[in-house]
Amino acid sequence: MNRFALALALAGTLAAPVALAPAAVAQQGDLAAVQTHLRAVESMTAAFTQTDRAGKTLTGTLTLKKPGKIRFQYEKGVPILIVGDGKAIWFLDYSVGQRSRWPIGDSPLGVLIDPNRDITRYAKVVPGSDPRVLSVEAYDPKRPEYGRITMIFERQPSAPAGLMLQGWVALDSQGNRTTIRLADQRFNAPVSDSTFRFNDPRRGARRS
Repeated sequence: MNRFALALALAGTLAAPVALAPAAVAQQGDLAAVQTHLRAVESMTAAFTQTDRAGKTLTGTLTLKKPGKIRFQYEKGVPILIVGDGKAIWFLDYSVGQRSRWPIGDSPLGVLIDPNRDITRYAKVVPGSDPRVLSVEAYDPKRPEYGRITMIFERQPSAPAGLMLQGWVALDSQGNRTTIRLADQRFNAPVSDSTFRFNDPRRGARRS
């Protein structure tokens, strides 16, 4: 083979598309399925169990409605409430009359309640031993204030995009870890916007 023919052969080799490994193809498919699931879920209600990094466990009811609305209604006797009203996420402590606010984009929960997020750009599948379970970690290194969230799904054909969200582990920008486990999930039932209103815990403040 002369040099010209050899050069053409090498050019053809370099220009040929590189085949992805089967694992990479499967990961892309799984991420696409998670993205489809998140966009297909317009609302959700579920019972939740929350465990913090100290091991303290609380239970309650979760209500979600896109875009940007979420409510963690804790069990009776727990004087706290977490509400996303579409613009911000509020942490309300009625025992001390205080409230804290931060933008939805600064919370790991933004992945769940912002339908415009494209997680395929910054998420990865976490390898596991059970093929029925899919774990996906979402973390945007350009936006560390978003924190990090690992969502756990179970493959169920009847669920949106064939995936049932079983819970997640969230790590905020301050390093606080919270584990949420879900049960009795129900998707896309009507949810009133009034669900995401709350009483301001500060004395004399107006209802939000």
